[in-house]
Amino acid sequence: MKIAITGSRGIPNNYGGFEQCAENLAVLLVEAGHEVTVYNPDYHDYNIDSYKGVRIVKQWNPEKKIGTIGNFIYDYRCIQHAISENCDILLVLGYTTASVFFPFLNKKKSILVTNMDGLEWKRNKWNMIIKKLALWFEKLGAKYSDYLVSDNREIRNYLQRTYKTDSTFIAYGATLFRDPQESILQEYNIETGKYDILIARLEKENNVETVLDGVLLSSSSTPTLVIGNHQTAYGNYLKEKYKAHSHIRFMGGIYNLNHLDNLRWHARFYFHGHSVGGTNPSLLEAMSSGAFILAHDNLFNRDVLGSNAYYFESPEAAAQLLRAPEKCLEQRDRFIQANFLKIENEYNWQKITNEYEDLFKTVLTSHNK
Repeated sequence: MKIAITGSRGIPNNYGGFEQCAENLAVLLVEAGHEVTVYNPDYHDYNIDSYKGVRIVKQWNPEKKIGTIGNFIYDYRCIQHAISENCDILLVLGYTTASVFFPFLNKKKSILVTNMDGLEWKRNKWNMIIKKLALWFEKLGAKYSDYLVSDNREIRNYLQRTYKTDSTFIAYGATLFRDPQESILQEYNIETGKYDILIARLEKENNVETVLDGVLLSSSSTPTLVIGNHQTAYGNYLKEKYKAHSHIRFMGGIYNLNHLDNLRWHARFYFHGHSVGGTNPSLLEAMSSGAFILAHDNLFNRDVLGSNAYYFESPEAAAQLLRAPEKCLEQRDRFIQANFLKIENEYNWQKITNEYEDLFKTVLTSHNK
């Protein structure tokens, strides 16, 4: 098959979840014998026209000069280029901002498959106008895509309930981490099992404030590491709010994967506060790196973790878990091993790629009848 993948900030991944998906999926599809193109923005620092057998096509993206509107231009150029080359499958990762063009596409032979991502219109960082636009984009994606992919069973249920449209559930993947190195902790002045950790973009819907308020309510003096870029308006607000509490440490962004895996592995508790996405890649990374997870209580997180985590929905609930750590830690080994098995059996990249490949073959057969 001739497959084009758009909607990411390019590969090799140096940004986030969709980029990780694009990289792993594209490489494994090439290994399976398919012709795969991934679109990169012109500012991506990888300047070779192929990556592990994947063809790389760069397109102009003025996002850094003119803001979000630049992504509309970038998405349009990527989609039009893929269609002009008559790809069999055009896989779009995320409906924003690409879906605004879906009603006008002259797709020729190309079949449009959209990974619908999470409920972007619920993100608190956006004002009401942007939220309404995001909801409109979601409707366009659901209406005009030939086929939909949902990365979480609860997203699939939502699309069926809201738009009366079916989607294929295909999650993301992760790679098991099995090589802990305690010496790395020395760089961060911490010790195994004597700190808690939260890794997230510092945004309201990721419940960073809920977690940190819970830390204060619990009267815990255990260091809590907050990893994520804090050079933002909300990051500055959080630093100001908790500046009197030296055990809450804003570490900034850490992008060394080996360090992140070790920080998760050796932590006492790992807080996962994401609430509006489907299957969040950072949650899978926590599961795959042996983290003992305390997760925000919502349908998406429960769909992934099941009974293999403790849950909180408020600062008071988080504080209650922290006030009785020994009771929680009784389940540590069982929860971690169960999550390892989930990654190995359900959320591994080869399985995810096989599911995408099967979907692509099915839709091609259906269209060619």
